[in-house]
Amino acid sequence: MAPSKIKNFFLRKKAEAKLKLGVAGPGRKLNSDAPPPPSSKASSSKQKDAYVPPKRNELSAEAKAAANAALARFEGKDKKEFNTSLAAIRAQVRKELEAEKKAKEGGGPTGAEQEGSAEDGTAQEARKDYAVQGVFFRCPMIGDEILPYKEWKGRIKEFLYEQLAADRGLTACLIIYNCNPKDKAEVCIETLSKCIENIINNPTEEKYKKIRMTNRMFCDKIKVCEGSLDFLHAAGFAEIELDGEPHLIWSEDNIDPECSLEVLLEALKAAEPIPVELDRNLQVLLPSQVKRSNLPPDFFRISPEEIKREQQLRTEALEQAQILKTKAMREKEELRTINRYKFSLIRVRFPNGVYLQGTFNVYEKFGQVCEFVQSCLMHESADFALVSPGGLKYDDPDDLDRSLYDLRLVPTVVFNFCYENESKTLTDFLKEELMLLIQSF
Repeated sequence: MAPSKIKNFFLRKKAEAKLKLGVAGPGRKLNSDAPPPPSSKASSSKQKDAYVPPKRNELSAEAKAAANAALARFEGKDKKEFNTSLAAIRAQVRKELEAEKKAKEGGGPTGAEQEGSAEDGTAQEARKDYAVQGVFFRCPMIGDEILPYKEWKGRIKEFLYEQLAADRGLTACLIIYNCNPKDKAEVCIETLSKCIENIINNPTEEKYKKIRMTNRMFCDKIKVCEGSLDFLHAAGFAEIELDGEPHLIWSEDNIDPECSLEVLLEALKAAEPIPVELDRNLQVLLPSQVKRSNLPPDFFRISPEEIKREQQLRTEALEQAQILKTKAMREKEELRTINRYKFSLIRVRFPNGVYLQGTFNVYEKFGQVCEFVQSCLMHESADFALVSPGGLKYDDPDDLDRSLYDLRLVPTVVFNFCYENESKTLTDFLKEELMLLIQSF
């Protein structure tokens, strides 16, 4: 009963709620054909469990949404005039590839292939040459905007508190779970559940109907969590002063008329986090626009200060002990490095020199990368392969179910794209809608 009530709660409130959009600007529907607003940060790409080549050639909803969102990223920004005709774009790509080739022959840096870990960039936080400006998310249950994670947490909290007056009990359950640290929320839910169960199982016992608000257990496990007092009030508790101390006294007359203790208890135990989905932040880049992979702080599990300190300690240790590393030592150091990251920046270089770029969680499967690339291809049904800079082709079916973390594709990697059996006949790669996303930065 309670899970269905929570589901209906979201369906009703999403339709009724008028969110205060603030600096984020108006929202948009990810699958809408209308041009998106200039505040959109990134694009969308539907995640799937595995890569299954579809039998279609039409524009997919994922690619259409990605194109609309990515176009919106560049609106309203100061930028030079850029000829977005496909002929001009192809001419620009050829020009840059020729310049890159000359740079290689002359022994100079190519720029486009300068891929490195984020370690090199964290020492200069003030630099503006991040490969991406951040990590962005979507929350379809609340709204259609694309925002950083912290902004979404604030938006979710704002949304829930707006609903307290109309649905106090169910909303309080969601506030407890979504607006507090997970460990505190779980302890609070366990304690509140015990309080309500005691009243349900012992309806004549008066001792279970009174809570002293100065009690240490109450202060440490319940009062510290947002939403806990609202839940108790909805469950029939009212604040009263007894013997000079504040107490919560339960009465059946005080229960929210639309709920019962059984429904509130079930809702409390069934409450879950409101899901926030990673946005791909799709970009299509010319060779000259592919920056060194200095990643922003959002990609890291630890703070920039901790990264600096760890680098200093490692440098000092290497200076003190100039020894050859065993395979086990190298693997341990590699794991220590990739464990710093929550996200991975994936780039795919096509034979025509254009790059496709997207953001992934390190625990997403490689098959989801293939699905993302496929949704952007002009020939979606064609077989293709992604090849690492070292020449390793990821075409083993088992690789599709392995995570980017397991494959060590963290924190950034550049794949070379190739068609498996149709390279001689297929010369176009990305959809024209996506090619038109190329802009002058």
